[in-house]
Amino acid sequence: MTTSATKAAPVLKAQLAEEQLQAIRQFDVCTISNAIETFGVRLANEGFADASIRCLVPGGRPMLGYAAIGRIRASSVPMTGRRLCDRVGWWEYLLTTPAPRVVVVQDVSDTPGLGAFVGEIHATILMRLGCVGAVTNGAVRDLPAVEAMGFGLFAGNVAVSHCFARLADFGEPVEVGGLKVQPGDLIYGDRHGVLSIPKQIAPDIPAVAARLVAQERRIIDLCRSPDFSIEKLRAAVSE
Repeated sequence: MTTSATKAAPVLKAQLAEEQLQAIRQFDVCTISNAIETFGVRLANEGFADASIRCLVPGGRPMLGYAAIGRIRASSVPMTGRRLCDRVGWWEYLLTTPAPRVVVVQDVSDTPGLGAFVGEIHATILMRLGCVGAVTNGAVRDLPAVEAMGFGLFAGNVAVSHCFARLADFGEPVEVGGLKVQPGDLIYGDRHGVLSIPKQIAPDIPAVAARLVAQERRIIDLCRSPDFSIEKLRAAVSE
């Protein structure tokens, strides 16, 4: 296995305090997406995974953390073994990413999603290493057990077998569902999907999100009010 990270890899620094992360978790991904758009730091059709990446444990809490990334192959027979002990370097690399951690794995197999990289055992190990969820264009499995653990799973599909799942490399940029991810990116996901939050604006996101929610609530309340009129609606949406 070729790895692009080493034991000496520097630990990336988290930008946000825990209370700031918790403030973001109060809002769903759709609201956070709306808030990001107000800053004009990227196009509205960028920064999120497309519909090929689905939340497969929708009963869990929102997943928010810093990206620890890798690439896997699962559909072809490996040149060497594929035992769990082969992943020690991967686990050591995870610890160079600030907690909470989100594992983002690109399946670069000839047939992506044929075999699952994350199931109950790997999810248990990842949780012990400070990871709160995993995102992949490939497959996952053991959904009931993983959901009961509270570990987030966002994937292209579910697979019965792990096939020949093994790491190709880690620590280099990946792309899953059209979302380009760099090491240490702030990743947020819930039942709606997954997006990245630009860290330079992340501290200001909760206040903007709260303002947007208040604006939306005024429109919703107006539409449900017996005093509704087109004129009042026009005034409300122009605020």
